[in-house]
Amino acid sequence: MKERVWDRAENKYHKRFDDDYKREIVRLVDELGESPKQVAEDIGVTPQTVRAWVRKFGKASSDVFPGKGKLHPADDELRQMKKRIKDLEEENLILKKAMTIFTKDGK
Repeated sequence: MKERVWDRAENKYHKRFDDDYKREIVRLVDELGESPKQVAEDIGVTPQTVRAWVRKFGKASSDVFPGKGKLHPADDELRQMKKRIKDLEEENLILKKAMTIFTKDGK
């Protein structure tokens, strides 16, 4: 299902498509052999947009369009790992400062 959203930056409407609609468009190109150019003309987007959807669908299958606030599983794992590294670095810094404090008091 497409939704029209006012784009203030360009002063024109910008079309947004939900996940099911994108999957249906990808199915038209992949399974039924429609050309991306023809499908794009039919739905009012550029052929590059349709080709991008087809590329994404081929790579990520069911997680093609995760949606707002959701990441692909690989991206989510990377984000969690970066957060864990940051937390460990902060803990390490705290321990180093504590060691400095305790070694100064003992001398």
